[in-house]
Amino acid sequence: MGILLFITVLLIAACGLIYELIAGTLASYLLGDSVLQFSTIIGCYLFAMGVGSAISRYIDRGLAYRFVWIELLLGVIGGFSSALLFLAFAYTQGFQLLMYALVVVIGILVGLEIPLLMRIIRGRYHFRDVIAHVLTFDYLGALGASLLFPILLVPYLGLVRSAILFGILNVAVALWSTFLFANQLPRAQVLRGISFVVLCGLGLGFAEAKKITIAAEDNIYADEIILARDTRYQHIVLTRFKDDIRLFLNSHLQFSSRDEYRYHEALIHPGLSAVPVPRHVLVLGGGDGLAVREILKYPQVETITLVDLDPEMTHLFSTHPMLTALNQKSFLSPKVHIINADAFPWVDSNTDSFDFIVIDFPDPTNYSLGKLYTTTFYKAVARHLSAQGFMVVQSTSPMFARDSYWCIANTIHDAGLQTYPYHVYVPSFGEWGFVLAGTHSYSPPTTLPSGLRFVDAQGLPALFQFPPDMSPMQVPSNHLNDQVLVRLYDKDWKDISH
Repeated sequence: MGILLFITVLLIAACGLIYELIAGTLASYLLGDSVLQFSTIIGCYLFAMGVGSAISRYIDRGLAYRFVWIELLLGVIGGFSSALLFLAFAYTQGFQLLMYALVVVIGILVGLEIPLLMRIIRGRYHFRDVIAHVLTFDYLGALGASLLFPILLVPYLGLVRSAILFGILNVAVALWSTFLFANQLPRAQVLRGISFVVLCGLGLGFAEAKKITIAAEDNIYADEIILARDTRYQHIVLTRFKDDIRLFLNSHLQFSSRDEYRYHEALIHPGLSAVPVPRHVLVLGGGDGLAVREILKYPQVETITLVDLDPEMTHLFSTHPMLTALNQKSFLSPKVHIINADAFPWVDSNTDSFDFIVIDFPDPTNYSLGKLYTTTFYKAVARHLSAQGFMVVQSTSPMFARDSYWCIANTIHDAGLQTYPYHVYVPSFGEWGFVLAGTHSYSPPTTLPSGLRFVDAQGLPALFQFPPDMSPMQVPSNHLNDQVLVRLYDKDWKDISH
């Protein structure tokens, strides 16, 4: 019986932490700014646990009975928390209110668990042994949950099924507690029956989790969803309407197949065509292979090294028929070498030199991405440029996020590079900006590869001209220890939405 008691502690600790991680991850996916979301959720959760612990002192009788009910409530509320939040985001305006309400309720229930369990078992052990064993297994459970969540649960089960799985564990704890504490329960058989019914309900929810997710995402995304997948790093969604395929990462549009050629031709050709003899090219980000497709139009390029964090992205765009049709099977070229790694440490540790470097990351919606837009990062990248080389950075919209765009341009300049900002119109995004940079002067090339649909040599100079409403702004550069860009970006897009 002793080991079962402490396994109970381990499981309830793991369940409590998983619900917290799911709320933080889901908020980061849907709202952005992961630091803010996790900070506020962890703070509310710990506060609620303290409230639950304080409330436990007023429970004098029926400790085992109340413990079983707490586990049942946690199983239902925590288990269905992710599904409820997805549906709330899709169908209501009350996502954040519901999220914090769930965090507080779950936190209070979790705060009640351990004090009640310690009082239930205190007659069986010395007090110091109770404290030592309970806290040991509590911390072990938290460790196990924190490791399982990013490595196994999110990539293989997704957020909805992960929550339901741990809801099932909470109810399983309730069920076996009816046997462990049978002599302290007045209606053990009734509680077992209720536990069994709840287990069946959660099991049904687990089996139908995909339908719940589809119901929510069908309302979030306007078009038919052809693929939705959680990875360790992001939530990937592909939609289709007639011949238009769209990629969304964490709910943010990355491209539309109808006009992505405008973006990717503008990203690659103004800079790469200006390099006299480009042999070695580095792409940071660009896990869709569309930038690589454009680079392969230069026969003199011998190697293309692509560094992208998420192996699921590069796998999808290497194997999915619709996606390989878009990137013309660029990842299957023998010239292309794919490395799945975080670009920040990779750039710092690698010693190779490149004639052209493409930095094609998602917009700086959070501090994890913001580090890739800092002077520190750009200085590290600049060390990899050959004497004739240039680098280009996708830099968000100079129209809708004007402060953010010029912050990126100023940051690259402060990293010691000469900068050449330019912009294009992409119908799916509106005006979009890039910054070309190098250690030497740049002149728009007079010849480009044949077969381009948008960029031409005659129109290139006009891309580097900005009208007054997109002209340069005096904004600070972005540094690793003070990521002003993330705050500017958040403000820019909030101003647009209002």
